[in-house]
Amino acid sequence: MQTAKQEVSELLNRLPNDCSLEDIQYHLYVIQKIERGLKDIEEGRTYTQEEVEKMMAKWLAK
Repeated sequence: MQTAKQEVSELLNRLPNDCSLEDIQYHLYVIQKIERGLKDIEEGRTYTQEEVEKMMAKWLAK
């Protein structure tokens, strides 16, 4: 497993030289969200399609 510093370094190497700070922040945000989602899956914090449809039906009915 890589350290956060290593991940950021690799990200910076992949991005074009003319990218903005906003571009870098966005890519870091996306990486963080993906990692959080994968951790949620590993820990069983997910919903089935049916559960999501029931929740959405309640929200959309209001």
